[in-house]
Amino acid sequence: MWPEWKRGGDSTKVLVTGGAGYLGSVLSEHLLKLGYQVTVIDNLMYQQQSLFHLCANPDFEFVVGDVRDENLIKRLLKDADVIIPLAAVVGAPACERDPWLAESVNLGAVRALNRLRSARQLVIFPTTNSGYGTKSGDAYCTEDTPLEPISHYGRTKVGAEAELLNSANTITLRLATVFGMSPRMRLDLLVNHFVYAAITEGYIVIFEKDFKRNYIHIRDVADCFVHCIGNFERMVGRPYNAGLDSANLSKKQLALKIKEYVPRFYVHFAEVGEDPDKRNYIVSNQRLREASFEAQRTLDEGIQELVKGYRMIGGGAFKNA
Repeated sequence: MWPEWKRGGDSTKVLVTGGAGYLGSVLSEHLLKLGYQVTVIDNLMYQQQSLFHLCANPDFEFVVGDVRDENLIKRLLKDADVIIPLAAVVGAPACERDPWLAESVNLGAVRALNRLRSARQLVIFPTTNSGYGTKSGDAYCTEDTPLEPISHYGRTKVGAEAELLNSANTITLRLATVFGMSPRMRLDLLVNHFVYAAITEGYIVIFEKDFKRNYIHIRDVADCFVHCIGNFERMVGRPYNAGLDSANLSKKQLALKIKEYVPRFYVHFAEVGEDPDKRNYIVSNQRLREASFEAQRTLDEGIQELVKGYRMIGGGAFKNA
């Protein structure tokens, strides 16, 4: 039996784990503006202050805590209609630095949450389309393409997705590489990193320039979560690639696109050497379109947004890797 939520109304309560991070800081504000009640749990491991502007909203609650604390999670789950587990050790370098932490947060905590929740609660889980691994870059990856993650990060996220999809009331979003400004900024994501290099250093050296990847704006990701809540009956039980169809680009194409907005950007395509990140794939987002959602914000808009944002950033803050 489905819970009877008022879509976007004050009866719908959303629990966001890791909600003070890059994506959660945008998503939490987005949900509140649409009338949802939002509770965030985050351990603030980066001392981030990304949710200060939400504290005046009576529909917002914040809990400092660890998502591996089962007693705390059990208490928070009692009031939730929707659960969005964002808490994770994100990115291959961060996971390789502490594989045990990555395993316990990215996989163990998701398994525990899934065991503790009610089967009537909806879980919308963001995984990564890096799970597709090292394809040819020529054929589109669909949700039926075999998952072959090449990093510990990818393996933990693929494992957590499999755990959830074998349970009731779950939707997973295989996110393309996210870009755009956030109150808790990340500079290690490819578009964000390339634009940051263009603005601050004026040059970049790129290995394996023809390796391809898909991209999506952070606010389109937030919109997609909301769409999943409002359309859970038709979407539940399946994974969805979430990316921008016009942004299946090689690293070379991305760098040259950025150069259009930062003409002084010097790009060197190295023929000798290699990138430890071997991902090379293009992605079809057809299934998500058939569920009536399509990303709207273009790569050009995101680059211009980042150029403005980086005028406000100094030093090496916000680097996860």
